[in-house]
Amino acid sequence: MRAQMLRGAFVFAVIAALVVGTGPGRTQAQASRQVRELVLVTWPQAADPQQYEAARIAAEGMRKLGLKVTVRPMPWEQLSDYVWYNRQKWDMTTWQMVGRPERSDPDEILVNLFSSSTAKDGYNFIGFIDPAYDEVAQAQRSATDPERRRKLVYEAQRMLAEKQPYTFLVNPKSLYAYNNQVWDPKTIVDQKGIGIKNFWTFIQATPKGAQKDMVLNAQDPVQAINPLYISGKVDSWVTELIWDRLVRIGPDGLPRPWAAAAYTWVNPTTLDVTLRSGMKWHDGRPVTAEDVIFSFMAPKGAKVPMYKPFVANIAAIKALNATTLRFTLDRPQAAFLTSTLGKLNLVPRHVWEPMLQSLEGKKENAESLQERTPIGSGPFKFVSWTRGQEVVLEANPQHWAAPRMHRWILRTVANVEAALGGLRNGELNFLSDYLGDPQVLVRLSRQDPRITVVASTDIGFQFIAYNERRPPFNDPVFRKALSMAIDRTMIRLVAYKGYGVLADSPVSKALEFWHAPGLPQLPYSVQAARDLLKKAGYDWDSQGRLLYPANQTETLEVAR
Repeated sequence: MRAQMLRGAFVFAVIAALVVGTGPGRTQAQASRQVRELVLVTWPQAADPQQYEAARIAAEGMRKLGLKVTVRPMPWEQLSDYVWYNRQKWDMTTWQMVGRPERSDPDEILVNLFSSSTAKDGYNFIGFIDPAYDEVAQAQRSATDPERRRKLVYEAQRMLAEKQPYTFLVNPKSLYAYNNQVWDPKTIVDQKGIGIKNFWTFIQATPKGAQKDMVLNAQDPVQAINPLYISGKVDSWVTELIWDRLVRIGPDGLPRPWAAAAYTWVNPTTLDVTLRSGMKWHDGRPVTAEDVIFSFMAPKGAKVPMYKPFVANIAAIKALNATTLRFTLDRPQAAFLTSTLGKLNLVPRHVWEPMLQSLEGKKENAESLQERTPIGSGPFKFVSWTRGQEVVLEANPQHWAAPRMHRWILRTVANVEAALGGLRNGELNFLSDYLGDPQVLVRLSRQDPRITVVASTDIGFQFIAYNERRPPFNDPVFRKALSMAIDRTMIRLVAYKGYGVLADSPVSKALEFWHAPGLPQLPYSVQAARDLLKKAGYDWDSQGRLLYPANQTETLEVAR
């Protein structure tokens, strides 16, 4: 697998005590305390100018604290593998949590990004460990009273604001565009916090003429088409169309039945689900209750680490009859419909059971697997995948919500200008991934009445992640000082051209019910950041380089 080869390319590290040699005006004691060079990895400028520019501005602020900071761009495939699979090797990275529909409820963000249980190989890739936070995050998950739960969600956000595991940058205002002569505007769905690039648009968009294929763009290439692995935002666009879920998150942000025709809470820990009749896998075999049970129980094993947190609370699933399943939970889970039934893909047992069994006794997990022809039961069927170039899906006419288009064609267009050119000349008719200057796209729509532009504040967020496994990022005072030294307003205005709102929490301000009011705001002040470090015992040598507090040095594995 490509991911395995890339992983191997990074395994060339040495154990070293980071002692900088003495120089003029520098004592031996100071040299051993000097904070080493820090590396901020990010996207290349041509691929993602917003992330790259944000990294550049952030690094400049950090340097004003007396740090030596290097910005190192990496192609997305390389960057994602480096951060995800080499958790002891990197320092910090620009990153994003995209606005997937199931994230309309804060549970996934609060638990899976920051829970100590997901630090080893799950979403908590920064290694944030805080037992007090774990307690609050789990308590909100079990709180079935909405107001009590909201208070706990607020408290979790306040704890994160204090610890600063990330520097929160912006909730971007995402821009999308489509050709209104190809697609009927009345059938393009604007989902709250997501925008018009969403599942409901893809199944409802209605052609106005002979062109019945939706041709979209993605800046990053698809890395995997695997229902048990989400390796990036673009992959998720594909998987949610091929594989059904028991529940879908509607345009209003609320869960609604999908492959489940209905569901009923028997009590706070027992849910009965009635399956939709007549469902079939794309290979023609029927979708059974056993398939659904397998889809939720397989991730409880060690071989499906990415989805394991979403099923951890399931104690048992029992088929009451051929179409009715009873889910029994260990404890009440307020967001179960959204964060579990609306998150997990239904997979065919006859395909995936032998594939998972083939991993027994091996280090690899489900993330290393790839079907030759992906088989789901969703509204689109897999046709082809040319790696790094194009994914083609076609409408599944037997589906109860059969799409109105013929094919869904996703093309990798890494260059922003090339994507705009494709929209102008008709090679693309849906601009689904645009990271360029918003004003350029707005001007294009004014010049060409065929182009409709829609802007939406995202429930996702952009941030800088700090690897807390590596000093000095294991110190919350140091992380707070970094956040204070980064001019986030400049990042919003320069990198995002003003199209976004400053973020202060992993819960977007677009989620008015859940976003905590009155969170402490860290002012942009290099002097205040230096004062904070000084109070915590940090110092500077005669050349202005930051030194650890007295008697503190570091020894760790350093990537060369």
